[in-house]
Amino acid sequence: MRARLALCAALLAALGSATGAVAEVRRVVLANGVTVLVREERGSGVVAAGLHVRMAPGDETTEMAGITNLLQRAMLRGTARRPAQRIVEAAEEIGGGVDASGDAVSAEIAGTALARHWEALLELIAEIAQTPSLPGNEIDKERRLALSRLQSRGDSPQAAALDRLRAELYGAHPYGAPPLGRREVLERLTRDDLVRHHAALYRPDRLVLAMSGDLERARALKVAERLLGRLPAQAPAPRETPAPARPSRARLVIERPAQQAHIVVGYLVSGVGTDDYPATRVLGAILGGGTTGRLFVELREKLGLAYSVGVLAPWRLTPAYLVAYIATAGDNAASAEERLRAEIARIRNAGATDFELARAKAYLTGTLLLDRRTNARHTWHLGFFEAAGVGWDYPDRYARAVEAVTLESVQRAAQQHLVEPTTVVLQPTGR
Repeated sequence: MRARLALCAALLAALGSATGAVAEVRRVVLANGVTVLVREERGSGVVAAGLHVRMAPGDETTEMAGITNLLQRAMLRGTARRPAQRIVEAAEEIGGGVDASGDAVSAEIAGTALARHWEALLELIAEIAQTPSLPGNEIDKERRLALSRLQSRGDSPQAAALDRLRAELYGAHPYGAPPLGRREVLERLTRDDLVRHHAALYRPDRLVLAMSGDLERARALKVAERLLGRLPAQAPAPRETPAPARPSRARLVIERPAQQAHIVVGYLVSGVGTDDYPATRVLGAILGGGTTGRLFVELREKLGLAYSVGVLAPWRLTPAYLVAYIATAGDNAASAEERLRAEIARIRNAGATDFELARAKAYLTGTLLLDRRTNARHTWHLGFFEAAGVGWDYPDRYARAVEAVTLESVQRAAQQHLVEPTTVVLQPTGR
């Protein structure tokens, strides 16, 4: 036990010292409000860039759930200068690609290119962001694709259970909608809706351009100024205040044709940037971080109850969520749920061990380090956290805060958050 604890402590120290980016990051806010972040890493041969939108919960209401993702995808379907195929060809000609995504939490246009073509990459991203043509026939194509993906997600038992749980956790709050939106909303959205949504999101004060890779910092800032600095500054726009998140704290049983039972138990927790967020993430890692997390060891290895088991705790502003899940044979559903709840109660009442704490810290720090191995992921981290309002360097501050988490702070987080769960049980029909 002592040897394992010492190993975890050594790993944590090694990983903790390596989480900070070696390359320096320069942050500049243009006169019109656009924020530009440049991470120069010479010699890598590639450049990644991402244009992020500062999203707020009121930007995508439940009545318009899915509009951001549809807009982002439709923006790739043509600009004032180029149709969809020419955008694809332009990206391939610079040795990379360009993509876009969005939901109620974030929105991004991202791309990669060979280092010698980095200016062309920025020009392409700026063109897509500023002058999307949003042709009606292309919007309809993206609508059909979105509806197809939504159907596929609904056909996945685990995804369906998680989507229903989020709806029960958040209630009327926009974060309760499925990530891809709602079918009835996607079917009725018009081009005018997308044009209005684009105007609301792509304001200079809401844009964060992040770049990472083999480029010269001073030159990159000048190009960013040329491409985005001419957008007219705008007065702050009023934002709709979303409905508060109100967990139902119910236990729902849904029957459907399936091979397995899927059980998800969820709680609302504090999000990114809050004081207890690192302790909450460590709590989640103790329970469900990898194959040595408590749920995996107790429910799968010892009892053989789980096909899959773990904890979901994504990067998210308040209100965030922590979800424990297990997939099991239909005949074992009752036992699996009982033991899942028992393990949650045990960490809430009795806390964790020194070994579990050290292992969870190493797991979280190592995961963060591995997730930032490429320029594309560095760019995402820079842009996402800056747009979220906690600063581009938040991951490094978070890693240091994780190192400082104690057993007492983990148990406080458990006692504060792991109470009155909301539960969805997806049970095979006829069980």
